[in-house]
Amino acid sequence: MTWVAFYSLWLFVFTLPWERLVSLPGLYIVSRATGALSLGLTLFAVVMTGRLRRWRAYQVAAFLFVIWAGVSVWISGIPQIPQKYWTFVQLFAVIFMMWQLAPTPDRVRRLLEAFALGGFVPAFATIGLFIQSHGSLRRFSAAGADPNSLAMTLALVMPIAWYLSLTTERPLRRWIYRSYIPIGLFATALSASRGGLIAWVVALTIIPLTMKLSPGRLAAVMAMMAVSAVILATYVPENIVERLGTTGSSLGSSVQGGGLGGRVRFWIAGFHAFSYKPLAGYGTGGFIRAITPELGAAALVAHNSFISVLVEEGLIGLLLYCAMLLAVLRDLLDLPSLERRFALVQFATLGTALLPLTWEDQKSAWYVMAILVGMVVYKGMRRPAAPVRPIPARAVPLSRRPGGAPAVARTRTLPPDAEGNPSP
Repeated sequence: MTWVAFYSLWLFVFTLPWERLVSLPGLYIVSRATGALSLGLTLFAVVMTGRLRRWRAYQVAAFLFVIWAGVSVWISGIPQIPQKYWTFVQLFAVIFMMWQLAPTPDRVRRLLEAFALGGFVPAFATIGLFIQSHGSLRRFSAAGADPNSLAMTLALVMPIAWYLSLTTERPLRRWIYRSYIPIGLFATALSASRGGLIAWVVALTIIPLTMKLSPGRLAAVMAMMAVSAVILATYVPENIVERLGTTGSSLGSSVQGGGLGGRVRFWIAGFHAFSYKPLAGYGTGGFIRAITPELGAAALVAHNSFISVLVEEGLIGLLLYCAMLLAVLRDLLDLPSLERRFALVQFATLGTALLPLTWEDQKSAWYVMAILVGMVVYKGMRRPAAPVRPIPARAVPLSRRPGGAPAVARTRTLPPDAEGNPSP
């Protein structure tokens, strides 16, 4: 029964990057259906086996955060529990399933593969939209999803795809994962997301940090980057190039409050609102209500996960949310070298995504935290060394004795501990 629950979870993770492609208003059909199936089978498997993995600090912090989010709703006197709180409950169920059903490196790897393969779906869908519209739109995003969220999701897939390409033994899979670089980068460029572009810069640092500069790998990476550059230069519309070119100026003007797409004014209004309710906040989903007195009809979500949590859940909620991230970071430091470098880049990419977006309730963000914590099963592992090829004994050439009788052939046998270095 456990393996049935695991593969239903695999299907759920596979749908995360493209959950909005098949949806009803306010309801993402695919992820909801697969998530409910996964949770039901997981709970059934726990009951049948009687086994429950011991939680780490991340799961404890996440549980306390969800509990406090409910408490903040009650303290704020919100008459109806907001949908965002139920999303937090569902997200905790996701990390519970991932922790319970992936106790081995093989299963953790399969969940990484599910997310990486799922990332191809929105990338191809966005490229397909570009082809169908003949490049006439200002920004491209599959199924009308938020272009910034799409770009950040595609950026999160990139380090995973690269890590899988380094650790797989099958050449076809290796090139499939490597092909995500030009495909995902092109789709991100079509979204015209400046924050997504920055996230991709962070994600791409995994290449120099993990690659051994053998001639073959260096040539493969150079070819991939060349293909990516040619695609971007040839097919990305000029208006998108101009928008992406304003990334630096947008960051530079943020001090005056007009940069970063106007986000800074929401942040300032959020800090003003926080000063009135610093401990418990305004309740889950209450950011817009909190800044409406200052911004009026122009009030929107925070466009920053940390400020959103600070205003909605108060200082206590922010401390618990940061405790989740710190617990993840602590577990990464003890991983083997390759896994540690991958995980740190993945963590940095997630941090980049949390800064310009309201992603504290985003499934992809919680998946990344949960899978990085799940990689603790790699602790203490050492990759098997390449097998030592046996060195044949050297035969002594035959010679003839003075009397014409053939000499006996002699060979030299290497001792077991010679390490392939025969003595002279």
